[in-house]
Amino acid sequence: MLPAPALAPASAPVPDRPVCASDSGTWCATVYGWTHNDLLARSADRVVDGAMAILLIVVLAFVVRAMLHRMVNRLVQGAATGRVWVPGVLRRRKGLRVIAAPLLSERRAQRANTIGSVLRSITSVVVLSVASVMILAEFGLNLGPIIASAGIVGVALGFGAQNLVRDFLSGMFMLLEDQYGVGDIVDLGEASGTVEAVGLRITTLRDVRGTVWHVRNGEIQRVGNKSHGYAVAVIDQPLAHHADIAQATELADRLAAEVAARPDVAADVMEPPRVLGIESVTAEGMTLRLTVKVQPGRQFAVQRAMNAAITDGFDNVGMPRPHPSTPAVTLVPPLKSASSADSSKGTGAS
Repeated sequence: MLPAPALAPASAPVPDRPVCASDSGTWCATVYGWTHNDLLARSADRVVDGAMAILLIVVLAFVVRAMLHRMVNRLVQGAATGRVWVPGVLRRRKGLRVIAAPLLSERRAQRANTIGSVLRSITSVVVLSVASVMILAEFGLNLGPIIASAGIVGVALGFGAQNLVRDFLSGMFMLLEDQYGVGDIVDLGEASGTVEAVGLRITTLRDVRGTVWHVRNGEIQRVGNKSHGYAVAVIDQPLAHHADIAQATELADRLAAEVAARPDVAADVMEPPRVLGIESVTAEGMTLRLTVKVQPGRQFAVQRAMNAAITDGFDNVGMPRPHPSTPAVTLVPPLKSASSADSSKGTGAS
């Protein structure tokens, strides 16, 4: 009887090969050949495809952002270097045109750069937000609750920060419409003075007493710009009723012309002074008014110089001035003292 054949020793169990590993050229087969790990091999295609999609989204987001920024920069450059409108008066006076055009160009460049910065920030936020949502979708997250929550938070912030949004929108329109700029003398209703800073939320100005005012753009209902294009210096001179109006008009016109021709004033004057005549008549006297068109923001200096010269000229020729009316005084007899009353009573009794 032949002996029974010896049994072969039991070999180790062969791990299950994933089905995707049979497809040559796939990431699953490649990773399985590297690691012989079933979990990593089955996840390889999804991980690699997701990573490639996310990388593509990030690259496209930065490319789109760069293209939009380039468009904004071109628009800003065109707005900053475009033709500058110069008033007709300045076009007729070449010396003043040379001064005014660079100032207007610099002002336009500052406004364009500010608006460009805001537009670049807006485009960056929009592009990166869309890219973030697309990346979250690649991870398989349900974006419905996230978008709904973001909408609720946005509505809550909109109601809570509506004043802030209104300030920013008002600041944007002020910059776009060029209502005022740094260095302008403006009247904002509650505050007036020289503008020191213009922001999207707050405008800062300093009044003649040195007080700095911070005004929210959303609270500005009206703007009076005293430095836009040109300004007008108004000179009022009081006269008595019996003053010679023709002589006062001729003298004021001559003195104002002399002041306008002075070297320290001539650069600020855009047109010859004009005597408008008697502006008002009151019980105390009359008011003679002169006006002169000057450079923006220089009306107060020209006004002070002409007021001083005309006042001295009127005083030198003895031009009658109004006298303030004296209020009527009612004389009240003095009260008698008690001793005087008693003595009078005693005298009467006797």
